[in-house]
Formats: sequence, C-alpha cells, structure tokens
Amino acid sequence: MRVLALDYGSARCGCAVSDPTGVLATPLEAIADPGSERGLEAIARLVAEREVGRVVVGLPVSLSGGEGAQAAESRKFAALLAERLDVPVVTFDERFTTRLAQRTPGRLPEDSRAAAHLLEGYLRAQQ
Repeated sequence: MRVLALDYGSARCGCAVSDPTGVLATPLEAIADPGSERGLEAIARLVAEREVGRVVVGLPVSLSGGEGAQAAESRKFAALLAERLDVPVVTFDERFTTRLAQRTPGRLPEDSRAAAHLLEGYLRAQQ
C-alpha cells in the first residue's frame, strides 16, 4: 500500500509518497494553498493517481511533546482531508523533519524533503 505524507503549511504543503511496499519515500512537488479548493483537489488527484491507501499529515509538536497553534491547524487540515478522501488520514509527529530536510540535498522544495523524512519515520514506526 502506498502512503502519502504531507508537511502542511497554509501557503504550501510538502508531499512525499512511498513505494507500494512501504519501504521507500520519494518527495514530490509541493502543493500551493493546500486548504483551498484547488489545493484539496490537487491532493485528491495525487491520492487517486498514485493509488494511495493512507495519508499522513505531519503534526508539529514541541520537543516536550506539547501541541500549539500550528498543531491545531494541522489537525484541522487532517480532518478536512478525512472528510474529502476515501482513504484513512492520520497525523504523525514531524519533529526534526525540517532540520533533516535542510541537510538533505535535492531539487525539490524543502517542504517536500521534510515530507519524505516524515514518511520515513512513519513507515519505520509501522514496522
């Protein structure tokens, strides 16, 4: 089953998808304005085209595990996706993914590289 990971931001959403075996994470182009109708449609298209079976939305928590305003926004976005998509939508701790993305070279945006790190963490946790 393929998994789509989203590093949510109100202006841009980094995206990464797993291979069908759930081992490799590949960053994809970021989606602009993901909470808009156009952005939600783009995510729904990705889910359909890539035959995604689950969507993981990054949950920004503090080092101590606390949640702030951005975590609440991410949960709200995940709930919006869950209403719209026909696949499960879950949240997963995204601590350190941006820092890892900053250290990972690549041609795709940092948001999408962060989504790939998020996805790798999620896939490891599922094993």
